[in-house]
Amino acid sequence: MTIGRVHSIESMGLVDGPGIRTVVFFQGCKLRCAYCHNPDTWHVNEGSEYTPEDLVAKIKRFKPYFERSNGGVTFSGGDPLMQPEFLVECLKLCKENGIHTCIDTSGYGFGEYDEILKYADLVLLDIKHIDSIGYKELTGQDTSGINTFLDAVRASQTPVWVRHVVVPGMTDSEKHIEKISSIVNEEIPTAEKVELLPYHTLGTNKYQRLNMKYKLEGLEPMCKNKVKELQGIVNNLIKNTRKPFLEV
Repeated sequence: MTIGRVHSIESMGLVDGPGIRTVVFFQGCKLRCAYCHNPDTWHVNEGSEYTPEDLVAKIKRFKPYFERSNGGVTFSGGDPLMQPEFLVECLKLCKENGIHTCIDTSGYGFGEYDEILKYADLVLLDIKHIDSIGYKELTGQDTSGINTFLDAVRASQTPVWVRHVVVPGMTDSEKHIEKISSIVNEEIPTAEKVELLPYHTLGTNKYQRLNMKYKLEGLEPMCKNKVKELQGIVNNLIKNTRKPFLEV
């Protein structure tokens, strides 16, 4: 019997894919992002245990909301790729029950993503930086993980919504944003949207509770007006066949 570990479940998510969504936060993540606001999801052996059947039974309760809003379920984390067998079984059960499926990921798992992407209707892909040096500084990992995942995404033709966190002094220059746009245009042919997210400090209290040092302590939240300006640059540079994500 497959058992998965879940940090938490959000029943009425509105920003994690189309429509009203149930968002399931899996335990486990390979990255240690400097701005991570969910450090309590890093370790895969924590959280509550579920079988795929038990978890999908909870998700099915919200199916009327999904149907009215064109919503569904989003498997997030942590990173859902860290529990591939559990994820695949959950995705299959959701598809059997007519539920739109989305995975919210940074692209760092264990490889062999074909079966996962076969049952995922949408990928929310969090791109952390523009090159391996930046990735290493920001997350502790190089770009080999996300490149492997992107190879699988291109082969599967799964639709992608790209997300990128804009951090003051780190990822907020126009040159950086232009490079992100170039990466999307050249490397992610199925990308439909690009959403820039302003860096915030809402999760810093978790570090205090966990007796952990917050790497960006003292850094002020990103100016939302500046992010709107950068979003305009992205929208102009992304190929016209795609639908820009205008909200910030």
